[in-house]
Amino acid sequence: MSTDAEMMENVTYDEMTIGQSASITRTVTRDDIALFGVVSGDYNPAHFDDEYAAGSMFKQVIAHGMFGGGLVSAVLGTKLPGLGAIYMSQEFRFRRPVNLGDTITATVIVKEKRDEKKVVVFDCKVTNQDGKDVITGTAEILPAPGKIRRVKPTLPEVKVIR
Repeated sequence: MSTDAEMMENVTYDEMTIGQSASITRTVTRDDIALFGVVSGDYNPAHFDDEYAAGSMFKQVIAHGMFGGGLVSAVLGTKLPGLGAIYMSQEFRFRRPVNLGDTITATVIVKEKRDEKKVVVFDCKVTNQDGKDVITGTAEILPAPGKIRRVKPTLPEVKVIR
C-alpha cells in the first residue's frame, strides 16, 4: 500500500456522538444532470429540455430530486458512518428545486443511537448556496461493527458526449 495514498476510515457506533455531522458539497452542472439521467434512466424533460422546462412551474431545467439524495447516500457511505455501513431506511421531503449552477451541501447529523441493535438515526438535509433546505429527511443506518480503513478508490474519468 502506497504511503501517500489517500485513506478513508469508518466511524463505529461506539465512536459516534449525538450531534456529530459530516457533509459533502457539490456545484450542479449539466453534465451532472446528464450522467444522473443516464445512470438512473430518468430522462424527464424537466431535467434536459430548456424549452419544456421554461413552461414548467420552475421555469428552468432542474436537477433530479434524487441527485441530492445521492449526495446524502455518499456522505453516509463514505464519511459518517462510512465504510461498511448498511442502509436500513431513508425518508426524504423535497422542499425546493435544485437549479443548474446551484451549490448544494448534503449533511447528515447523528440524531439517535439505538443500543439494542446498534442502529443510528440521522437527520439528513441538503441545502443550497443560500442556506435554504432543498431536501430534508431521516435515515436509519447500521454502522459496521468494527474499524475499516481502506485506500480511497480512484474513480474513472467520465466524458459526456452530446
